[in-house]
Amino acid sequence: MQFGIFTVGDVTTDPTTGRAPSEGERIKATMTIAQKAEEVGLDVFATGEHHNPPFIPSSPTTMLGYIAARTERLILSTSTTLITTNDPVKIAEDYAMLQHLADGRVDLMMGRGNQGPVYPWFGQDIRQGIPLALENYNLLHRLWREDVVNWEGKFRTPLQAFTSTPRPLDDVPPFVWHGSIRSPEIAEQAAFYGDGFFHNHIFWPKEHTQRMVALYRKRFEHYGHGSADQAIVGLGGQVFMRRNSQDAVREFRPYFDNAPVYGGGPSLEEFTTQTPLTVGSPQEVIDRTLTFRDYVGDYQRQLFLIDHAGLPLKTVLEQLDLLGEEVVPVLRKEFESQRPSHVPDAPTHASLVAAKQQKGQ
Repeated sequence: MQFGIFTVGDVTTDPTTGRAPSEGERIKATMTIAQKAEEVGLDVFATGEHHNPPFIPSSPTTMLGYIAARTERLILSTSTTLITTNDPVKIAEDYAMLQHLADGRVDLMMGRGNQGPVYPWFGQDIRQGIPLALENYNLLHRLWREDVVNWEGKFRTPLQAFTSTPRPLDDVPPFVWHGSIRSPEIAEQAAFYGDGFFHNHIFWPKEHTQRMVALYRKRFEHYGHGSADQAIVGLGGQVFMRRNSQDAVREFRPYFDNAPVYGGGPSLEEFTTQTPLTVGSPQEVIDRTLTFRDYVGDYQRQLFLIDHAGLPLKTVLEQLDLLGEEVVPVLRKEFESQRPSHVPDAPTHASLVAAKQQKGQ
């Protein structure tokens, strides 16, 4: 099982100091966080994609290319690649280039994006979000697997005898996760292609996550990719830890109360009860995370959000130390001991190359 972190790249004022980092400071902090993730033994670093304030990750491949040059084994991913407002031709070429630069340590998560104003900035209409996601991914899927593509659709100009360059490393495209919080059409899309399905698992109760993952698993089996429990599932999650749970709650409360995504809603106690947000000791994070398997089954990737809401870099790095030293080693052991032998590991470039070679024999 893979463990890692994902960032949305928000620039948020620290409510305890009244200071917000500059965009440059936040970008550099993200680089430090990614390198620290490898240092403490995590498997994955994933960045979101946003094109509006107060977010900084407008160019994920630039960011991940920089990180690739400064890491050796970390899998570089996106926690959203906007399949709706990006041209699939550009996605195909950008991520194939990154795949070569990173020696295969690349996968990506497709998402629609849920911020309406972004769509017209890129010449699109949010009301067409689902059709755009379906059509654009169909084209991307072909661009990575066919050397010459002839294609015609609704949302972009046709292609005639087009070849995207560079071709995927070892003729094996990056593995794709389809990320969604609430859209069953995206779970269906992931199942149709036999790709991974990543449920953000942050703002909604576990019953909702359970329904979405169950739908994906059922349809994965329907399309003949394997049994339902062999489907490739990833989950998000949010944690804030201190060795003493009361200290964690006291320290995190002002960040929770003032963060744009939380402020004015349920209390911290209500939110931690109703959603997977865990604020407490490392053992509480371990105990809570182990319950995820109870309602989604065996899954392959767990990513945590730890650097949002104005938390200072020093605090985020301390969170990474706790994850790497106390939480993830226990989770690895426990999840692996419960995983049946027929349930696959998370795909990597090496495993996909091996599967392709075996199929060709």
